[in-house]
Amino acid sequence: MGEKVEVCSLGKERGANRFLRIFRFYKFLFASALRVDAVFFHMCPEYVLAGALVFKILHKPIGFWYAHGKVSLKLKIAEKLSDKIFTSSPEGFRLKSNKIIITGQGIDTGKFQIKTASNSARFKIISVGRIAPIKHHEILVETADILNKSGLEFEVRIAGAPILEKDKTYFESLKKLIKEKNLEDKIFFNGSVSYRNISDFYHNGDLLVNLSQTGSMDKVVLEAMSCGIPVLNSNEAYFSVLPQKYLTSNNPKEVADKIEYFIKNKVNRAPELRDIVIKNHSLDNLVSKIISSL
Repeated sequence: MGEKVEVCSLGKERGANRFLRIFRFYKFLFASALRVDAVFFHMCPEYVLAGALVFKILHKPIGFWYAHGKVSLKLKIAEKLSDKIFTSSPEGFRLKSNKIIITGQGIDTGKFQIKTASNSARFKIISVGRIAPIKHHEILVETADILNKSGLEFEVRIAGAPILEKDKTYFESLKKLIKEKNLEDKIFFNGSVSYRNISDFYHNGDLLVNLSQTGSMDKVVLEAMSCGIPVLNSNEAYFSVLPQKYLTSNNPKEVADKIEYFIKNKVNRAPELRDIVIKNHSLDNLVSKIISSL
Protein backbone atom coordinates (compact mmCIF):
# COMPACT_ATOMS: atom_id res chain seq x y z
CA MET A 1 0.00 0.00 0.00
CA GLY A 2 2.86 2.38 0.80
CA GLU A 3 4.07 2.22 -2.81
CA LYS A 4 0.66 3.33 -4.10
CA VAL A 5 -0.48 5.83 -1.48
CA GLU A 6 1.28 8.92 -0.14
CA VAL A 7 -0.37 10.95 2.63
CA CYS A 8 0.61 14.62 3.02
CA SER A 9 -0.88 16.44 6.00
CA LEU A 10 -1.51 20.19 5.99
CA GLY A 11 -0.78 20.15 9.72
CA LYS A 12 -4.14 21.10 11.17
CA GLU A 13 -4.00 18.22 13.66
CA ARG A 14 -0.67 19.61 14.90
CA GLY A 15 -2.00 23.15 15.32
CA ALA A 16 -0.79 24.70 12.05
CA ASN A 17 -2.45 28.06 11.44
CA ARG A 18 -4.47 28.90 8.32
CA PHE A 19 -1.58 30.64 6.51
CA LEU A 20 0.74 27.67 7.02
CA ARG A 21 -1.92 25.21 5.86
CA ILE A 22 -2.46 27.23 2.66
CA PHE A 23 1.30 27.30 2.03
CA ARG A 24 1.53 23.52 2.48
CA PHE A 25 -1.49 22.97 0.24
CA TYR A 26 0.16 24.73 -2.69
CA LYS A 27 3.54 23.14 -1.94
CA PHE A 28 2.04 19.65 -2.21
CA LEU A 29 -0.10 20.65 -5.17
CA PHE A 30 2.79 21.94 -7.30
CA ALA A 31 4.99 19.00 -6.26
CA SER A 32 2.46 16.47 -7.52
CA ALA A 33 0.67 18.23 -10.38
CA LEU A 34 3.10 17.15 -13.11
CA ARG A 35 3.34 13.51 -12.04
CA VAL A 36 -0.37 12.66 -11.76
CA ASP A 37 -2.82 11.71 -14.50
CA ALA A 38 -5.86 13.22 -12.79
CA VAL A 39 -6.91 14.95 -9.56
CA PHE A 40 -9.75 13.94 -7.27
CA PHE A 41 -11.11 16.44 -4.74
CA HIS A 42 -13.18 15.10 -1.85
CA MET A 43 -16.14 16.99 -0.33
CA CYS A 44 -14.46 20.40 0.05
CA PRO A 45 -15.44 22.75 -2.81
CA GLU A 46 -12.93 25.35 -1.57
CA TYR A 47 -10.11 22.94 -2.50
CA VAL A 48 -11.47 22.80 -6.04
CA LEU A 49 -11.54 26.60 -6.18
CA ALA A 50 -7.97 26.79 -4.86
CA GLY A 51 -6.39 24.16 -7.08
CA ALA A 52 -8.43 23.80 -10.27
CA LEU A 53 -6.55 26.44 -12.29
CA VAL A 54 -3.26 24.53 -12.05
CA PHE A 55 -4.80 21.33 -13.37
CA LYS A 56 -6.73 23.18 -16.07
CA ILE A 57 -3.48 24.65 -17.37
CA LEU A 58 -1.89 21.19 -17.37
CA HIS A 59 -4.98 19.62 -19.02
CA LYS A 60 -5.40 17.12 -16.19
CA PRO A 61 -8.99 15.91 -15.58
CA ILE A 62 -10.61 17.17 -12.37
CA GLY A 63 -12.90 14.87 -10.42
CA PHE A 64 -14.92 16.10 -7.44
CA TRP A 65 -16.78 14.00 -4.87
CA TYR A 66 -19.64 15.69 -3.03
CA ALA A 67 -22.44 14.02 -1.10
CA HIS A 68 -24.43 16.45 1.01
CA GLY A 69 -27.73 18.30 0.80
CA LYS A 70 -26.14 21.74 1.29
CA VAL A 71 -25.74 23.96 -1.78
CA SER A 72 -23.42 26.97 -1.46
CA LEU A 73 -21.87 29.53 -3.81
CA LYS A 74 -18.55 27.67 -3.49
CA LEU A 75 -20.27 24.48 -4.63
CA LYS A 76 -21.78 26.23 -7.66
CA ILE A 77 -18.34 27.49 -8.72
CA ALA A 78 -16.73 24.09 -8.05
CA GLU A 79 -19.30 22.50 -10.35
CA LYS A 80 -18.18 24.78 -13.19
CA LEU A 81 -14.49 24.00 -12.61
CA SER A 82 -14.85 20.21 -12.33
CA ASP A 83 -14.84 17.80 -15.27
CA LYS A 84 -16.66 15.00 -13.45
CA ILE A 85 -18.76 15.15 -10.28
CA PHE A 86 -19.24 11.98 -8.25
CA THR A 87 -21.94 11.54 -5.63
CA SER A 88 -23.55 8.67 -3.75
CA SER A 89 -27.18 9.46 -4.64
CA PRO A 90 -29.26 12.02 -6.56
CA GLU A 91 -29.95 13.79 -3.26
CA GLY A 92 -26.23 14.13 -2.59
CA PHE A 93 -25.65 16.78 -5.27
CA ARG A 94 -28.53 19.20 -5.70
CA LEU A 95 -27.37 21.22 -8.67
CA LYS A 96 -28.36 20.48 -12.25
CA SER A 97 -25.29 19.36 -14.16
CA ASN A 98 -24.46 16.96 -16.98
CA LYS A 99 -21.20 16.17 -15.17
CA ILE A 100 -22.82 14.17 -12.36
CA ILE A 101 -22.10 10.46 -12.00
CA ILE A 102 -24.09 8.53 -9.37
CA THR A 103 -21.73 5.94 -7.91
CA GLY A 104 -23.31 4.79 -4.65
CA GLN A 105 -21.19 4.81 -1.51
CA GLY A 106 -17.98 2.82 -1.01
CA ILE A 107 -18.44 0.26 1.75
CA ASP A 108 -15.81 -2.33 2.59
CA THR A 109 -18.07 -5.39 2.54
CA GLY A 110 -15.13 -7.57 3.59
CA LYS A 111 -14.77 -5.67 6.85
CA PHE A 112 -18.51 -5.30 7.47
CA GLN A 113 -19.90 -8.85 7.39
CA ILE A 114 -22.85 -10.62 8.97
CA LYS A 115 -22.33 -12.28 12.35
CA THR A 116 -24.73 -14.11 14.62
CA ALA A 117 -26.80 -11.84 16.85
CA SER A 118 -26.28 -11.85 20.61
CA ASN A 119 -28.79 -13.56 22.87
CA SER A 120 -29.20 -10.59 25.19
CA ALA A 121 -32.57 -10.33 26.95
CA ARG A 122 -32.59 -6.64 26.08
CA PHE A 123 -33.15 -5.52 22.50
CA LYS A 124 -30.16 -3.30 21.65
CA ILE A 125 -30.84 -0.13 19.71
CA ILE A 126 -27.66 1.53 18.45
CA SER A 127 -26.82 4.90 16.96
CA VAL A 128 -23.50 5.97 15.42
CA GLY A 129 -22.32 9.49 14.69
CA ARG A 130 -21.11 12.76 16.11
CA ILE A 131 -23.17 14.07 19.03
CA ALA A 132 -24.67 17.10 17.31
CA PRO A 133 -28.09 18.73 16.82
CA ILE A 134 -28.20 17.60 13.17
CA LYS A 135 -28.28 13.98 14.37
CA HIS A 136 -31.53 14.54 16.33
CA HIS A 137 -30.59 12.36 19.29
CA GLU A 138 -33.29 14.12 21.31
CA ILE A 139 -35.90 12.36 19.16
CA LEU A 140 -34.30 9.04 20.04
CA VAL A 141 -34.57 9.96 23.73
CA GLU A 142 -38.27 10.83 23.30
CA THR A 143 -38.73 7.53 21.48
CA ALA A 144 -37.03 5.61 24.28
CA ASP A 145 -39.41 7.27 26.75
CA ILE A 146 -42.39 5.96 24.77
CA LEU A 147 -40.91 2.46 24.55
CA ASN A 148 -40.12 2.45 28.25
CA LYS A 149 -43.68 3.36 29.17
CA SER A 150 -44.84 0.45 26.99
CA GLY A 151 -42.87 -1.94 29.18
CA LEU A 152 -40.55 -3.17 26.46
CA GLU A 153 -37.10 -4.55 27.28
CA PHE A 154 -34.47 -2.55 25.40
CA GLU A 155 -31.42 -0.37 25.73
CA VAL A 156 -29.93 2.37 23.55
CA ARG A 157 -26.19 2.58 22.88
CA ILE A 158 -24.85 5.73 21.20
CA ALA A 159 -21.36 5.76 19.68
CA GLY A 160 -19.96 9.22 19.08
CA ALA A 161 -18.78 12.36 20.83
CA PRO A 162 -19.38 16.11 20.60
CA ILE A 163 -16.77 18.14 18.73
CA LEU A 164 -17.86 21.76 18.42
CA GLU A 165 -18.84 23.93 21.36
CA LYS A 166 -22.48 23.89 20.25
CA ASP A 167 -22.25 20.08 20.16
CA LYS A 168 -21.02 20.02 23.75
CA THR A 169 -23.92 22.24 24.82
CA TYR A 170 -26.30 19.92 22.97
CA PHE A 171 -24.72 16.89 24.66
CA GLU A 172 -25.37 18.40 28.08
CA SER A 173 -29.00 19.04 27.13
CA LEU A 174 -29.35 15.39 26.10
CA LYS A 175 -28.00 14.13 29.41
CA LYS A 176 -30.39 16.45 31.23
CA LEU A 177 -33.34 15.18 29.17
CA ILE A 178 -32.38 11.56 29.85
CA LYS A 179 -32.26 12.27 33.57
CA GLU A 180 -35.62 14.07 33.53
CA LYS A 181 -37.24 11.06 31.90
CA ASN A 182 -35.52 8.55 34.22
CA LEU A 183 -33.83 6.77 31.34
CA GLU A 184 -30.31 6.53 32.78
CA ASP A 185 -30.63 2.72 32.87
CA LYS A 186 -31.82 2.62 29.25
CA ILE A 187 -29.62 5.05 27.29
CA PHE A 188 -25.82 4.88 27.33
CA PHE A 189 -23.13 6.94 25.59
CA ASN A 190 -20.16 4.82 24.47
CA GLY A 191 -18.03 7.75 23.33
CA SER A 192 -16.04 7.70 20.11
CA VAL A 193 -15.50 4.27 18.56
CA SER A 194 -12.59 3.88 16.14
CA TYR A 195 -13.09 2.64 12.60
CA ARG A 196 -11.07 -0.43 13.57
CA ASN A 197 -13.64 -1.38 16.21
CA ILE A 198 -16.87 -0.02 14.75
CA SER A 199 -17.92 -3.30 13.12
CA ASP A 200 -17.92 -4.94 16.57
CA PHE A 201 -20.20 -2.16 17.79
CA TYR A 202 -22.62 -2.88 14.93
CA HIS A 203 -22.55 -6.62 15.61
CA ASN A 204 -23.53 -6.04 19.24
CA GLY A 205 -26.66 -4.19 18.13
CA ASP A 206 -30.07 -5.44 17.04
CA LEU A 207 -31.23 -2.28 15.25
CA LEU A 208 -29.43 0.85 14.03
CA VAL A 209 -31.51 4.02 14.26
CA ASN A 210 -30.40 7.03 12.22
CA LEU A 211 -32.52 10.18 12.46
CA SER A 212 -30.16 12.54 10.66
CA GLN A 213 -31.73 14.51 7.81
CA THR A 214 -28.70 15.83 5.95
CA GLY A 215 -30.14 14.72 2.61
CA SER A 216 -27.10 12.58 1.83
CA MET A 217 -26.33 8.92 2.39
CA ASP A 218 -24.88 8.49 5.85
CA LYS A 219 -22.26 5.75 5.56
CA VAL A 220 -22.99 4.31 9.01
CA VAL A 221 -26.38 3.14 7.73
CA LEU A 222 -24.77 1.26 4.85
CA GLU A 223 -22.05 -0.18 7.12
CA ALA A 224 -24.72 -1.55 9.45
CA MET A 225 -26.66 -2.90 6.47
CA SER A 226 -23.51 -4.65 5.25
CA CYS A 227 -23.35 -6.34 8.67
CA GLY A 228 -26.95 -7.48 8.19
CA ILE A 229 -28.17 -5.19 10.98
CA PRO A 230 -31.75 -3.91 10.48
CA VAL A 231 -31.86 -0.13 10.18
CA LEU A 232 -34.48 2.51 10.82
CA ASN A 233 -33.76 5.66 8.90
CA SER A 234 -35.41 9.06 8.34
CA ASN A 235 -32.95 10.45 5.78
CA GLU A 236 -34.62 11.14 2.42
CA ALA A 237 -31.56 9.90 0.53
CA TYR A 238 -32.62 6.37 1.54
CA PHE A 239 -36.29 6.64 0.62
CA SER A 240 -35.73 5.04 -2.79
CA VAL A 241 -33.20 2.52 -1.46
CA LEU A 242 -34.85 0.83 1.52
CA PRO A 243 -38.11 -1.10 1.90
CA GLN A 244 -40.78 0.84 3.80
CA LYS A 245 -40.39 -1.05 7.08
CA TYR A 246 -36.85 0.37 7.41
CA LEU A 247 -37.99 3.99 6.91
CA THR A 248 -39.54 6.44 9.35
CA SER A 249 -40.30 10.10 9.90
CA ASN A 250 -38.79 11.99 12.82
CA ASN A 251 -41.99 11.75 14.82
CA PRO A 252 -41.11 9.95 18.09
CA LYS A 253 -44.40 8.01 18.11
CA GLU A 254 -43.83 6.65 14.62
CA VAL A 255 -40.21 5.79 15.43
CA ALA A 256 -41.38 3.98 18.59
CA ASP A 257 -44.05 2.04 16.68
CA LYS A 258 -41.48 0.95 14.09
CA ILE A 259 -39.00 -0.14 16.76
CA GLU A 260 -41.74 -2.04 18.61
CA TYR A 261 -42.32 -4.07 15.43
CA PHE A 262 -38.66 -5.14 15.36
CA ILE A 263 -38.67 -5.99 19.07
CA LYS A 264 -41.89 -7.99 19.08
CA ASN A 265 -41.07 -9.85 15.87
CA LYS A 266 -37.52 -10.58 17.04
CA VAL A 267 -36.04 -9.06 13.88
CA ASN A 268 -32.35 -8.49 14.59
CA ARG A 269 -30.69 -9.58 11.34
CA ALA A 270 -31.58 -8.66 7.76
CA PRO A 271 -29.38 -10.38 5.13
CA GLU A 272 -31.33 -8.69 2.33
CA LEU A 273 -29.88 -5.34 3.41
CA ARG A 274 -26.35 -6.63 2.87
CA ASP A 275 -27.37 -7.66 -0.65
CA ILE A 276 -28.34 -4.03 -1.38
CA VAL A 277 -24.89 -2.84 -0.27
CA ILE A 278 -23.00 -5.46 -2.26
CA LYS A 279 -24.97 -4.67 -5.42
CA ASN A 280 -24.95 -0.88 -5.26
CA HIS A 281 -22.52 0.42 -2.64
CA SER A 282 -19.42 -1.75 -2.47
CA LEU A 283 -15.96 -0.18 -2.36
CA ASP A 284 -14.78 -2.12 -5.41
CA ASN A 285 -17.67 -0.84 -7.52
CA LEU A 286 -17.08 2.75 -6.39
CA VAL A 287 -13.36 2.74 -7.20
CA SER A 288 -13.95 1.17 -10.61
CA LYS A 289 -16.57 3.79 -11.53
CA ILE A 290 -14.36 6.70 -10.52
CA ILE A 291 -11.21 5.46 -12.27
CA SER A 292 -13.02 4.55 -15.50
CA SER A 293 -14.75 7.95 -15.56
CA LEU A 294 -11.54 9.94 -15.10
